[in-house]
Amino acid sequence: MNAVKQNTNTVSSSFLKRFGAELFLTWKMIRYNLKIIFGNRFIWFLVSALAIFLFIVGFNLFNGQMITEAGIYRILLLVGTLLLFYPAAFGIQSDKDSRTLEIIFGVPNYRFRVWFLRLMLIYAITFVILLLLSELLRYTMVSFSILKMNIQILFPLAFIGIFTFFLSTMLRSGNGTAAVVIILGIALLILSDNIENSYWNIFFNPYDNPSDVSNMVWQSLAVKNRIFLFSGAVIFLLGGLMNLQKREKFLG
Repeated sequence: MNAVKQNTNTVSSSFLKRFGAELFLTWKMIRYNLKIIFGNRFIWFLVSALAIFLFIVGFNLFNGQMITEAGIYRILLLVGTLLLFYPAAFGIQSDKDSRTLEIIFGVPNYRFRVWFLRLMLIYAITFVILLLLSELLRYTMVSFSILKMNIQILFPLAFIGIFTFFLSTMLRSGNGTAAVVIILGIALLILSDNIENSYWNIFFNPYDNPSDVSNMVWQSLAVKNRIFLFSGAVIFLLGGLMNLQKREKFLG
């Protein structure tokens, strides 16, 4: 019996040590990636997003105009895109400039955990900021479901952010990634009239139901659009993580 108890205690102690080491490693990864996310130029994107948000809200309040749910969706989507843009586009370049790529690639499969965790942190921070801004909008503008609104916004944000990350793994340059994303964004805006009510539209607004389209048809389009955005985000995420296997491509 004593031998069995000793073995059990040894196994439990070993498990706790491994669990503690994993927690410590995860905490160090979180701290490191928070420095990357909030470092360098991210603060300027944050300030720009908040400035645009306050300008739009202030302008409408000054003119006595009420923003509808469709307008709130557009504002929050714009703010969320600005918050995601820098860390998704420049994360790998920041690692390269700070000479931490060699360390990351030196540990097997560590790079997957680093960049996957970074993406999750980026979206968590963005989601919290959007929730706070949503509460302000609900207080000053119009009553709406904050959680539902932000869940809807997460679909296009997931597609845009992860697509940007995917491009950064291919181009390995933050400036190059930013240029391509901006060009594609302008092209989509030019074509927006042709695909506005199509479920292929990345900027599809589920709250902007045209008067000539029934609610049932519009809800069906919204569901198809969310499936398209979610599937695209998953594909680009897998593609980006697969690109990270090419060690020589990033360190060469």
